[in-house]
Amino acid sequence: MFGLGPTELIIILVIALIIFGPARLPKIGQSIGQALRAFRESTSKVEEEVKKSIEEPSTKQEQ
Repeated sequence: MFGLGPTELIIILVIALIIFGPARLPKIGQSIGQALRAFRESTSKVEEEVKKSIEEPSTKQEQ
């Protein structure tokens, strides 16, 4: 995962805990999760549109 080992991840989590505090970390994690979900949905929609646009000209040429 991005070349990070368990030690580096623990250090990052401890620093985040110190900076943001224990009360805000769950909210930050939830916000990041929602942003990633929205990004994945939008990229899958774009992927579908590209596939449709590629398939449409080839089906029109066959007719």
